[in-house]
Amino acid sequence: MWTKITGTDGENRAAKFLEQQGYTILERQWRSPVGEVDIIAKKADVLVFCEVKTWPRGDADSLEKAINSKKCQRIIDTAKHFLHENHGYENDFIRFDVLVLDVPNLPKVHHIENAFS
Repeated sequence: MWTKITGTDGENRAAKFLEQQGYTILERQWRSPVGEVDIIAKKADVLVFCEVKTWPRGDADSLEKAINSKKCQRIIDTAKHFLHENHGYENDFIRFDVLVLDVPNLPKVHHIENAFS
């Protein structure tokens, strides 16, 4: 239960951070048969699929394990489902970002643009 509350709080703060940076939040916790994307946002002609990790007791090594190639592929596959179901983004650039919150020795919200493709 604590993990769910922490995750939801982190996603809320990440969405607020993105909005403050000029992004429009299109979807939150968008699900497909293959997975979920925490936040889908848009800024200008860039459509961004965001993974959010709230990691108050973590470090860079544990975070790297949490966002492994399998997780990245699941997000990419989910993004493909989103694009298939939501026409109108075919002229946008696509980007995959990671927002890391509460990791010791990093900013409260650490935004990694184009984290994987």
